[in-house]
Amino acid sequence: MFGWSSLAGGRASRAVLAVLLVGVCCTGASGGVPDGGPCRLGQPAASAHCTAPESFWTNPDSRAARQAAEWRRAGRHTEAALMDRIATRPQAEWLNGPHPGPVVRARTTAAARTGRTAVLVAYYIPHRDCGLFSTGGAPSAAAYRAWVDEFAAALGDRAAYVIVEPDAVAQVVAGCTRIVAKDRYALLAYAVDRIERRPHTRVYLDAGNSGWIPEAWRLVDALKASGGTRADGFALNVSNFQTSAASSTYGDQLSKDLGGKHYVIDTSRNGNGPYAGTDGWCNPPGRALGEPPTARTGHPRLDAYLWIKRPGESDGTCRGGPAAGRWWPSYALGLARNARR
Repeated sequence: MFGWSSLAGGRASRAVLAVLLVGVCCTGASGGVPDGGPCRLGQPAASAHCTAPESFWTNPDSRAARQAAEWRRAGRHTEAALMDRIATRPQAEWLNGPHPGPVVRARTTAAARTGRTAVLVAYYIPHRDCGLFSTGGAPSAAAYRAWVDEFAAALGDRAAYVIVEPDAVAQVVAGCTRIVAKDRYALLAYAVDRIERRPHTRVYLDAGNSGWIPEAWRLVDALKASGGTRADGFALNVSNFQTSAASSTYGDQLSKDLGGKHYVIDTSRNGNGPYAGTDGWCNPPGRALGEPPTARTGHPRLDAYLWIKRPGESDGTCRGGPAAGRWWPSYALGLARNARR
């Protein structure tokens, strides 16, 4: 999601190219940078066929990287250095148009060349965002299944974390009347199952955030109907601002009801937690970057902190922002300036 509504309960430089390609680094059991796909849950990182998934790919030509380069050329070195806090860290690639294959293939190939793992977001479900700021998606169920098939085929045997359809489950539970629950759940289950077949892909079905539907148990049946028990896990806090502590507590509650499923947390903008004023989901002021992306979380069920929402992209035309998903340099700069790390 690029922006949310009240129904959603609040939100889903080339000069430094060498640094950008490093991403979040780790080593395998042998001490070198591994070159396989990500390990399945319970599979040892020392396996010759997988890597520990700590090394996520950073796009060297992201909007933040281009902004930092532009400011350096203009002599704005302080702002450029702040923008590097975003530009040099891995962020997800959102697939939200009718033909995902070329971008999926390009991003996973670029990541594989550096021994890293791409993070992708499948975001094309029919009636996306319940017809609000990020309205759109596939025109029909058949079109969506074909889209998923193209997405999955483009992954090949390259490594990826795939976040499946931010908002899609929680919106139904929250009461979006434009959606027929059983139809949406069936499409989500199709996406989970189809993408899960790829040998080096981890699939995380989106489960909203702790501030949207505080009673985690309300999501359990919907997640199960949507293929959640067959996915590697679920994703929390996508495009939102809930703290990592609150999200982890929420994730543990959901995990218990889902047979011990693992999860990931979007920490891209949660450094200062949620906004206390009205419309806290949409470009709230005073927010900050959260924990940098890593799979070293110190929590047995929390697989990774990820930057799923790309910091600096607008939630929607609120508080003077551009359209949902558009780059907003001044907001990105504020997130970086307020960051603690």
